[in-house]
Amino acid sequence: MSRLLFITFLCLSFNASAKWYSHSFEIMGTQAKVEFEWSQLNDLSSETKAKELIQQVVSEMSRVDRLMSPFKTNSELSMINRQDSKQAIKISKELFKLLEKANHFSVITHGAFDISFSSVGYLYEYRKNIRPTDEQIQSLKSAINYKNIKLNKENHTVYFSDPRIKIDLGGIAKGHAVDMCIELLQSAGVKNAYVSAGGDSRLIGKKNDRLWYIGVRHPRDENKLLVNLPLEEVSLSTSGDYERFFIEDGVRYHHIIDPNTGESAKYMQSATVLADDSTTADALSTSLFVLGVKKGMELINSLPGVSAIVVDRHGKMFVSKDLSESN
Repeated sequence: MSRLLFITFLCLSFNASAKWYSHSFEIMGTQAKVEFEWSQLNDLSSETKAKELIQQVVSEMSRVDRLMSPFKTNSELSMINRQDSKQAIKISKELFKLLEKANHFSVITHGAFDISFSSVGYLYEYRKNIRPTDEQIQSLKSAINYKNIKLNKENHTVYFSDPRIKIDLGGIAKGHAVDMCIELLQSAGVKNAYVSAGGDSRLIGKKNDRLWYIGVRHPRDENKLLVNLPLEEVSLSTSGDYERFFIEDGVRYHHIIDPNTGESAKYMQSATVLADDSTTADALSTSLFVLGVKKGMELINSLPGVSAIVVDRHGKMFVSKDLSESN
């Protein structure tokens, strides 16, 4: 049965129950939020514990950011990008496992998901309207090749067989951070919760004994929703060309790089994926955006427990086979 029970444009009003705690904060270059129900409300110490859990969530996302940010010079990811390509570097178990997952998504998407996109992508500065020259793209795009990221599972080491490679986990790290925060809440006994970081979110349980409603924004109007989805026990990730971009001579340059060209992917305005965990949803929404409607939906329809809603470059919306059959 599809997790998407129906699609509606009705909004669910927020229930300001005292049992619910909510906190929004800035992290990983985006807006994040945690919201959860803490059942033992009448115990004075329980409110203190709830506030401690909020701080733990903030701290956990900060920890992942310090580990995996390509912009922090002392992050483990930055250390990898500075390595001598002939020397394998031992890395943390957590980062190694995420690199393994990234490789898995590279394989199943035939390279549409490729963390080495940063070999060219690092030259884009969207806030300053800076993009690489055609000559730079042509000289570096062959460095985008996940197969040249060599992982040794026994020793937990990584090295690049091409010295030009740079990696960026922007297409998977926020999903990982969301999953880690949900696990943290679950280990504390939380049954109903929502955690988001930018376009990535995961929810467990329900909201006041009702389904959660998660809106998917219109890619060309931030004040409109494409749909408002009633959901439970699911992760959702949206990749869009409106998140980090600039327009030059009528061309939109955005942060989702097509590994085949070294340029901004051109087939979509947005791609939303629903999956069991945020890491998967995050990676697949990026992949789907790069692949386009035909190839992307073929992939999504082949994966059990995965659904998608996309808007192509012309503004037309498509849904995966399971969602079309449920309506």
